[in-house]
Amino acid sequence: QVQLVESGGGLVQAGGSLRLSCAASGSISTLDAMGWYRQAPGKQRELVAHITTGDSTNYVDSVKGRFTISRDNAKNMVYLQMNSLKPEDTAVYYCAARSKGIYGSSWSYWGQGTQVTVSS
Repeated sequence: QVQLVESGGGLVQAGGSLRLSCAASGSISTLDAMGWYRQAPGKQRELVAHITTGDSTNYVDSVKGRFTISRDNAKNMVYLQMNSLKPEDTAVYYCAARSKGIYGSSWSYWGQGTQVTVSS
């Protein structure tokens, strides 16, 4: 099992910045990637960014150039630096962990979510 705890959400004006943090504990060795999802009211949850154990990163087009995902393996932490925030970035952000399995990987573990609100 893996436990994930997010922090760092809040209210910010458009153009501002926030950094989300995610502390992971438990069976970290079973994971092959960490990521951040978000879900806005009335919308489906989407994968915003993820980082693999090999430090390969990927971003949804809408945040490229504005968001940066990083990890600190020594501390079992994952971060999402969000710059130039827009009102459309408003959502609940979830830290997620992808576990390795014999049939492939799956996003199996989730944090409780942290609210990010961007005012115009």
